[in-house]
Amino acid sequence: MTTVELPLLPLGLGTDRSSERGVECPGDLPAASDPDLVSRARRAKEKLGDRVFVLGHHYQRDEVIEFADVTGDSFKLARDAAARPEAEYIVFCGVHFMAESADILSSPEQKVVLPDLAAGCSMADMARLAQVEDTWDAFTDAGVADVVVPVTYMNSSADIKAFCGKHDGAVCTSSNAQVALEWAFDQKGPGTKVLFLPDQHLGRNTAVLELGLALEDCVVWNPLLAGGGLRAEELRDAKVILWKGHCSVHGRFSVEVVDKLRETIPGIKILVHPECRHEVVTKADLVGSTEFIIKTVEAAPAGTSWAIGTELNLVKRLADAHPDQNIVFLDRTVCYCSTMNRIDLPHLVWTLESLAEGQLVNVIEVDPETERWAKLALQRMLDLPGKSHRD
Repeated sequence: MTTVELPLLPLGLGTDRSSERGVECPGDLPAASDPDLVSRARRAKEKLGDRVFVLGHHYQRDEVIEFADVTGDSFKLARDAAARPEAEYIVFCGVHFMAESADILSSPEQKVVLPDLAAGCSMADMARLAQVEDTWDAFTDAGVADVVVPVTYMNSSADIKAFCGKHDGAVCTSSNAQVALEWAFDQKGPGTKVLFLPDQHLGRNTAVLELGLALEDCVVWNPLLAGGGLRAEELRDAKVILWKGHCSVHGRFSVEVVDKLRETIPGIKILVHPECRHEVVTKADLVGSTEFIIKTVEAAPAGTSWAIGTELNLVKRLADAHPDQNIVFLDRTVCYCSTMNRIDLPHLVWTLESLAEGQLVNVIEVDPETERWAKLALQRMLDLPGKSHRD
């Protein structure tokens, strides 16, 4: 097999001025260099026993995944938490919107804990409730609000999910986005439009590649511009209104690297997540959710070559688990999820030791009203036929 080296920028070096600001924990974290971190984590977890249930998202560091009771995508993990009512503490090693979903779906007696409050999601942060409410007012002024159905990707805050619940909309995952859009178009008769948020790429890829709409049927609403940067007639003519948001990881992948890898590695297959840009997705051999990517690699025969366009922790873990395949990363530079990587072993140790000592830290709680409407939007998704509910 031919192996190509894609040099990676070391994690933690350099500055990203657009990244989220940090949030300090209200206590002293163990030093990252502490050689006893692993044993401390084990002792604290053993002391807590069945009182704690640790969830590890696929994009987490290996050092964190080692202590996860289950791994998976965000919605699967939230449902796993709900299925463990005996666990007093749900430690969610993921990002903020995921912990919110776990709190919505778990029982009131359970406490959902996020080891680092700075573990947010840049995509989710691109759609704020006040912005979406202003957008709906603009739709009303343009005379289209009555025929718009909002659909939000799972990667959104609880209050955005609640907004969709209030306005006859639903939540979707990358696996069931097609079914969710088909459902939405059936809600208000001829002329129905879908507002898809916060990820414009998943919305566009689903509308065009799965539903067969034209690119011209989709317009992008920029909440930072007056009127979303659109004329009223553009809104009236559109079938899908895409929120101007994206994943900071999946948005990095480029057609240039796809072309270079095809030139360099004969027979390589390009496997990407649908959060990637449209031009990258149309050049790929296979497109699917995180779970789809994992299962595709697991089922592939020895000797096959893959360039995978998703978060680097997962790609590295797949490469390590399948040394008989040639698995490379679809980017020349680092593509870790920076906020997901805020949850490291020191934060996890601090969290577990605090809970073992009876001290609640970093509890994520969704207020009852938001929870009620968000749960309605989630239930509409669960009621969709066919497709699985995975990221």
